[in-house]
Amino acid sequence: MPSVDRSRDVIPLRTAARTWFAISLQTFGGPAGQIAVMQRTLVEEQRWIGQQRFLFALSYCTLLPGPEAQQLATYVGWLLNGVRGALVAGILFILPGVVALLALSGIYVAFGDTTLVESLFLGLAPAVVAIVLQAVVRVGRKGLGHPALVVLAVASFVALTFFGVPFPAVVAISALAGWLLGRRIPTLTAPARAAVDDGPPPLVPDDALHAEPPSRRRTTLVLAVGLLLWAAPVAVAALAFGRSSIYVDQGLFFSGAAVVTFGGAYAVLAYVAQQAVEVFHWLAPGEMVRGLALAETTPGPLVMVVQFVAFVGAYRAPGALDPWVAAVLAALLTTWVTFVPCFLFILLGAPYVERLRGNRDLAAALAGITAAVVGVIASLAVFFAVHTLFGEEARLTTGPLDAAYPVLSSVQWDAVAIAVLGAALVFWRGWSVLRVLGACALAGIVLGLAQAA
Repeated sequence: MPSVDRSRDVIPLRTAARTWFAISLQTFGGPAGQIAVMQRTLVEEQRWIGQQRFLFALSYCTLLPGPEAQQLATYVGWLLNGVRGALVAGILFILPGVVALLALSGIYVAFGDTTLVESLFLGLAPAVVAIVLQAVVRVGRKGLGHPALVVLAVASFVALTFFGVPFPAVVAISALAGWLLGRRIPTLTAPARAAVDDGPPPLVPDDALHAEPPSRRRTTLVLAVGLLLWAAPVAVAALAFGRSSIYVDQGLFFSGAAVVTFGGAYAVLAYVAQQAVEVFHWLAPGEMVRGLALAETTPGPLVMVVQFVAFVGAYRAPGALDPWVAAVLAALLTTWVTFVPCFLFILLGAPYVERLRGNRDLAAALAGITAAVVGVIASLAVFFAVHTLFGEEARLTTGPLDAAYPVLSSVQWDAVAIAVLGAALVFWRGWSVLRVLGACALAGIVLGLAQAA
């Protein structure tokens, strides 16, 4: 198996940084939209990485706690430019979202609900539905190379959507199913016809081995530095403000949440909301939904909603600090403790995972996980559609069946119209994610202001 030369960067780091920043400005719509943007830019347009290599990295990142799209960017950055590339890709992936959500959180605590902000949400949320649907199609075409994987993807969708099976259980069962299928179907991991790379060979081919070898010394160094960086801000906050301060409470709570967020943001939001409202009293009931709406309209991982929770909580209980200073400090501290583990998981695990790429059993298990990811994205599309296009929902709970369904009489026709517009721009006109979001946001503002008038 050939190896990637690590004596030099695969591409200049400056070129990579520009591309990662451009990607970061388009990462709307949660992990589905983010993965679709990276797929189009890195695999199809830039030809920096092969399709199967991209899906392999995605499957590994899906196994980790934390936002898989941000970790995927970090992994690919490491493949292209080593540790420097991993840090640049991972940081730039979240930076626009951090800045945007800080600004929106400030607007929220200062002005609350305004017609303009609500109108903006009216346009953006339906556009996200169309973008997620596009991601289902894209990832499905690339990752489902055998009918058995299509069946596994459909089964994962049904389990998540209609039976409330926890995401970690779906991933574990899909990995086992992929492994068992791989033993009976030798062609299971062959790429789908749509996944075969067209055009010039990618700079990081599917069969190339990353030449940075794992070692005990490297692992120990990365672990020590990572743990020190992770814990240092919370320790400083404890020394500066006392153990009972809101900054230490938030730092410890969100540090713990960061390592149990299997299944992405939605899997942990219920727990965060319950603790933030009922235990710590950082938010009022119902505010978590508003924070999620803000996070959905900004680039970057949806788990960034924890920044909103910290901002609002510290603004209302600033202690000796000015409320605005306290809010920004708490938001940045929470962001730090949430994302440092993401870098740690990749920099620790990627060199070892690279050595297992030729293992057929592992490849089959990861193919099963990729199929589950397609089902997860489809389930997310249904979740967005129900909560965006309808004002009310009900639950059907009968035996093992546990599914939410919309109340048809609560359909919101303005949101439906914008969703149709977004789908037309995505599938018919082939517009970029950013252009679609801009057009739908403008349509939402026009409709919202017209209704208010």
